[in-house]
Amino acid sequence: MTEKVRKPLNIAILTVSDSRTEADDKSGNVLVERLQLAGHQLAEKRIVVDNIYQIRAVVSQWIADPDVHVVISTGGTGLTGRDVTPEAFRVLYDKQIEGFGELFRMLSYDLIRTSTIQSRAIAGMANGTVLFTLPGSPGACKDGWDQIISHQLNIDHKPCNLVEIMPRFLEE
Repeated sequence: MTEKVRKPLNIAILTVSDSRTEADDKSGNVLVERLQLAGHQLAEKRIVVDNIYQIRAVVSQWIADPDVHVVISTGGTGLTGRDVTPEAFRVLYDKQIEGFGELFRMLSYDLIRTSTIQSRAIAGMANGTVLFTLPGSPGACKDGWDQIISHQLNIDHKPCNLVEIMPRFLEE
């Protein structure tokens, strides 16, 4: 876990699942708990079925909302036919953050070895909103938040972080 942030962000959490409910959404709750402990604000939390258009509809609403700074999704990043989160997100990006998926899989390798190739975690930006997709396991959400996302959403992280350049995301 990281220190409390000086500049709180509004973060929306999306759980992509055909079977999860609020009562058993462990991964979504892990992300909510961690973002709040870090001092960020929960903008909204939703659960959406594995449907590319329903995912895009929710994420598009958050991208259009200037009060939502970050969206983090969990679930739907695997290889089955119903795993469509990367496809849903990718077309919404203005820019992809290629290094996120690579770093996530590199860090995961130490824990799950070659099974990490089954993760299609990705990240990008759209309309000044940072978008992260994580696998659906609570462990993957903990690792993604603790080892990557929390640092990039902390203005005190050096040598650089996403927060300090957010005001410049929409410049032309």
